[in-house]
Amino acid sequence: MKKIINIFSILAVLSLIIFSTRTYAASLDSIDINTSKTIVRPGEEVEVTINFGEDLGAYTFDIAYDDNLFEYASVDGGTANDTADKVRVTYYDATGGTNPRANMSIKFNAKTGITTSNPTEFTITAEGLANSDASVTYDDITTPIVKNVTVEPEYQDYELKLEYTGEIVKGEEKEMTLSYSSAMGRYYNHARLVAEYTAPTGATVQLLANDENDLEHDIIQSGWGDAQGFAIGGKDVMQILQTRAMFSEQGNYTITLKLIDRDNSDSVIAEKEFNFAVLEEHSPVTPPAQDPDEQEPPVENTPTENPSEETEPTTLPKTGSNIYIPIVAVLVGLVGISAYSITKKK
Repeated sequence: MKKIINIFSILAVLSLIIFSTRTYAASLDSIDINTSKTIVRPGEEVEVTINFGEDLGAYTFDIAYDDNLFEYASVDGGTANDTADKVRVTYYDATGGTNPRANMSIKFNAKTGITTSNPTEFTITAEGLANSDASVTYDDITTPIVKNVTVEPEYQDYELKLEYTGEIVKGEEKEMTLSYSSAMGRYYNHARLVAEYTAPTGATVQLLANDENDLEHDIIQSGWGDAQGFAIGGKDVMQILQTRAMFSEQGNYTITLKLIDRDNSDSVIAEKEFNFAVLEEHSPVTPPAQDPDEQEPPVENTPTENPSEETEPTTLPKTGSNIYIPIVAVLVGLVGISAYSITKKK
């Protein structure tokens, strides 16, 4: 009797274990996480998608992010709670298994005003994972799954210029303006400006500039700036350098300017070639052609007066008697006769 009781007790315990527990734990190894972009520009949106590999009826995901670079935008697949540097997304299928989800996604906006390159990451952990009818629960994901992205501006290439005016004559210094610029230049901690040239056989070139201590440097021979390089990058980069070029012989020359990165085995950041035609001597100066419409009218030749030749008078000489003389005489006679008559009457 005692043995029968023991057997029934064992069977009862086994039945309780078998039939009373419908769920069991498993590892969700099929989970996969992707980002819509690996390089995100300021103001752009990036989406993080979590594919479960199984239909889930319940889950809670924590997505941590750098709030100096991103701000939370929206979620699809749960209720979100943003805590400034982490978003917790919770989902539970209230229908009892008829509306499970195979994935969820969350969107972030990169903040504006970013001018540097910023490698960063999203880290994902999870808990409360269960299949569609809750018959299977999955282990919590405590070791973060990491997805790397970089937030950086839309960089523009550096532009090199070497400008001058007029002619270049051998043996004479020629003033030139050297510059490099970018509206949004990529950052380099140790950049350097160097130059090289090609020239006619036996000819040489110098590209001279003075530093802040008024020391002269030949950029072709030794480059420009500290040997370890200088920092460049950011918005509206502009560096202008007044230089003097000297070409030893007549002919055609080429000067190649390069910006190099000392931190990356002197790799070339920007490069440009400039061609120069050097003269033996200055070209003769010729007066500019005159517009026919602006020419002065021809001057008429006026004969020079010759005193030995007779010239016609400009005023005709007076000839004959003057008509006023007899008129005056008559008037004087009449006055005399009148005076005599008056005297005789008295």
